[in-house]
Amino acid sequence: QVQLVESGGGLVQTGGSLRLSCAASGRTFSDYAMGWFRQVPGKEREFVAGISRSGTATYYADFVKGRFTISGDNAKKTVYLQMNSLKPEDTAVYYCAAGRVTAIRRVPDYLGEYDYWGQGNQVTVSS
Repeated sequence: QVQLVESGGGLVQTGGSLRLSCAASGRTFSDYAMGWFRQVPGKEREFVAGISRSGTATYYADFVKGRFTISGDNAKKTVYLQMNSLKPEDTAVYYCAAGRVTAIRRVPDYLGEYDYWGQGNQVTVSS
């Protein structure tokens, strides 16, 4: 069982930065790849970024490449999403997720591959 608690969302102007954090509990945290998804009303939840259970591989959606960075600290059981050069279209509720994987460098990018979810954190980018 893994519980995820997110923090760090808020309101920022276009071009600004925010960092989201996701703190996990559970003794088997190292068995899980971690991901960030986002959702706006009326749309499906979409993959943003992910990091492998080893922390050595990352994967990004095209629309955030070069702007967002995912990182993790296994000792603290925390994963971060640094978001720079934010745009109004980045406005969404952001969710942290954990997916149990076997391969240490695998980064799932499909919603159904994640087993546990955080509560969601609103990020609003004003124009």
